[in-house]
Amino acid sequence: MIPSFVIFLREGFEASLIISILLSYLNRTGQRRHFRDVFVGVGAALLLISAVGVVIYLTVSSFVGSRGQLIFETATFVLAATSLTYMTFWMRNHSRGLSRNLETKSSEALSNGSRFAIVSLSFLSIAREGLETMIFMLAIIFASRSQSPVAGHSPWILVGAILGLVVALAIAYAMFKLGTRINLKRFFLILAIALLIFAAGLLADAVENLQKLGWITAGNQALWHSGSALAENSSFGDVLHMLFGYAQSPTVLQAIVWVGFLATTVTLFIRKPRAKATAPKADTPAPTATAPEAVSAKA
Repeated sequence: MIPSFVIFLREGFEASLIISILLSYLNRTGQRRHFRDVFVGVGAALLLISAVGVVIYLTVSSFVGSRGQLIFETATFVLAATSLTYMTFWMRNHSRGLSRNLETKSSEALSNGSRFAIVSLSFLSIAREGLETMIFMLAIIFASRSQSPVAGHSPWILVGAILGLVVALAIAYAMFKLGTRINLKRFFLILAIALLIFAAGLLADAVENLQKLGWITAGNQALWHSGSALAENSSFGDVLHMLFGYAQSPTVLQAIVWVGFLATTVTLFIRKPRAKATAPKADTPAPTATAPEAVSAKA
């Protein structure tokens, strides 16, 4: 539940931020008639993502217990961990220019005089977020199911996703409609570290699968056996597995990958990126930021 909650909170908030910026720009430029085009693009993206996710899940589930399923799940773990890491660093490095970039694309779309251009812009923006979320959810389901066949179908995964999305929408509404301000830098920092921990656990799961497949034979020695005290397929063990990558019999290579990945990524994320050596002229007045611009500048 918690991993799906955090992922949908993070992805849902970022998607809400994108849509809010688009709608705010259209409203400022007197193009409110294109609001419907934005929502059409969002709806089309959600339909496509849902369809792709269902097809992939049903296809993989038809090979339960097979070697092919193990290979696919391993690829999903690696892809999800890579995507989590990439999007975490991308948002840190590009959050300040997110509003300006979206407004530039909106302006170009409006200059073409085509409603399809606005639909495409919102569709592509949300589709990217949605496809990432779909990959993460598949990875969560596969990782949970690998510990317990029942856990993978637990309604709590869906409950966590719905709650995360509701909270994300509530935060976005409070910020852009009610004028509530939050410290986005701290907000994204906490979520980023949580997601990097999830990514480390997914990579450890991928290593475990690769060792089961016989594709990796190094570091197969188990560091400990704690199954009698806390089994992975127990309710609490499954929670720890999903949150922190807990394993009742972790191998040496799993531990090395988990610790090495987490230490490297968290250190690089916390370290401030180098600022560009460009300073505004003293006699140039600073532009007044709109609501979405002011918000994104704090991220």
